Formats: sequence, C-alpha cells, structure tokens
Amino acid sequence: MASISTMLVRPNLILSSSDLVSPSFHRSLPPTAIRFRTSRKSTTHKPFSLSVSASLQALIFDCDGVILESEHLHRQAYNDAFAHFDVRCPNSASQPLNWSIEFYDELQNRIGGGKPKMLWYFKEFGWPSSTILEKAPEDDEERAKLIDVLQDWKTERYKEIIKSGTVKPRPGVLSLMDEAKSAGRKLAVCSAATKSSVILCLENLIGIDRFQNLDCFLAGDDVKEKKPDPSIYIVASKKLGVSEKDCLVVEDSVIGLQAATKAGMQCVITYTASTADQDFKEAIATYPDLSDIRLKDLDSLLQNVATPR
Repeated sequence: MASISTMLVRPNLILSSSDLVSPSFHRSLPPTAIRFRTSRKSTTHKPFSLSVSASLQALIFDCDGVILESEHLHRQAYNDAFAHFDVRCPNSASQPLNWSIEFYDELQNRIGGGKPKMLWYFKEFGWPSSTILEKAPEDDEERAKLIDVLQDWKTERYKEIIKSGTVKPRPGVLSLMDEAKSAGRKLAVCSAATKSSVILCLENLIGIDRFQNLDCFLAGDDVKEKKPDPSIYIVASKKLGVSEKDCLVVEDSVIGLQAATKAGMQCVITYTASTADQDFKEAIATYPDLSDIRLKDLDSLLQNVATPR
C-alpha cells in the first residue's frame, strides 16, 4: 500500500462527498512532496473584468481557520476519540489510530467535514476494530454507526477544548465584524463544521451578543454537500437577501475559496500555517491575518474587481 503522503498530496485536488466513494480516486494520487510556507506576504490579485458593478453589502466569514486557528484542536479531538474507543486500523493494529500533524494538515485541506474524512481514511486503509463494535464493521449500516459515534464523541471533546478558555480569535476578526455591523452591512458565518460545535466556538470567541446579532449563520448540518460545493454560500445569499456579487467571503483554504467562487462570490483569504502554500489565485486578496484590514479596504477591493476594464 502507498504511503499516506502518496495517497493524499496532489496539487489542487479538492473532494466532494461523492468523490470519496469513487474507486478511481484511490488509484489517482501520485506522490508529491509535502511542504509548508508560513512567511507568505499579503497579496492583492489582478482584477478581472465583469460587466456589472458590485458593492459590499454582506461580509461572510468561515469559522475554522478564519475566526480561530483550529486545525490542531480538531486533530487533538479526533485522536482523543480514536484512543477512547481503541480504534485500530489494519495498517497500525498495534496501537490506536493517531493522525500526525503532517497527515492531518493535508487531510483537512483536501476533504471537508469530519465524517467524510473518516470515511475516506477507513475506505483507504481498512475499517478498524474498536470498542464500538465487536469487530470491524462489515456493512454500510455498521460503518455508518462507527463513524457517527466517533464524530459525536469527537465533537463533544472539541467543545471541551473550546470551553477551556485557552482559545482566542484570530487578529482583526472582531474589529472587522464590529466595523461592518456599525456601517450597516450584513454579517454572516458559514462553516462546514457541526452546528453545535460552531455555535460553541462563536459564543466563546466572538461573544454571545455578536453571535445573536449575525444576520445569517449556517453550519454543515444545514446543507447536503460540504465545501467546496457552493451550497452553503448560495443558501446564505438567499437568507441574507443579498445578491452573490454583493457578498464578500473571508476564507482560509482553497476548499472554502472554491465554494465561494462557485457560488458567484468574491473571496479574500487569511491563510494559516497549514494553508499558506495553497494556490489562491482565484482570491481577490490574501492576508496573513486581518489585523491591518479595514472595511474600506474590502469595499475598494470589491469595487475594483467589479469595474469593467
């Protein structure tokens, strides 16, 4: 069997949930070196021509990676779940499954959603034994039960980590939210994560008042397909009552960027250490964080992109 990096790392390979069950996927991944670049500078990309004007009427934030740097917290919660239920795959039966930092960075940047991540892994490396079932699952019903129990436990563990008070929002997020609200713009959060865990994150990190004053909040539970499918942003546009061209999305990964652009929205990127090396050429700007970004900067970006040239 090929190595983990061979299986996962392929430039610009982004999966939908339907891809995960495709046999051709497992034969299509050539080896590519894993590398990360954390010193990437802010970039504004060249505007492209559109025949219609746009004005920033709604600002939409992703949660994980944008409002907080959460990759390491999710990885910890998954590994805690694997240890708790003594999950052992055929390729590492001597000890409970443990996703390394390098592996999880690639996994979470290729496959959106917790259940699809585990589904892909177990289909590729073998369905595990655990204390959830007497033996490795043999049919779809047992496999669904295994993944559901693991995901539910992982979500509760993730909540415990968030409630510990050690997690803080990324720089500039709260000030930009407040500025947008004060200027009368609509504000939304759209996350592919489980709704209960996103609510807990938002209440603890942006505060209950800001959360309750959001004009729209959507989580992975609210749509059938995960990012990079555009459904969550299309639904948000309708709930906000704002045209897609007048929405601006803030994302941290190419998965989110693709979801936004497929929905007909412009997107800016605030990358993290694990996403800094991704291809963000479709974004109208990339930033290391939002600490120096003001609403007027985003207004100008959207207007410039929408101006015919």
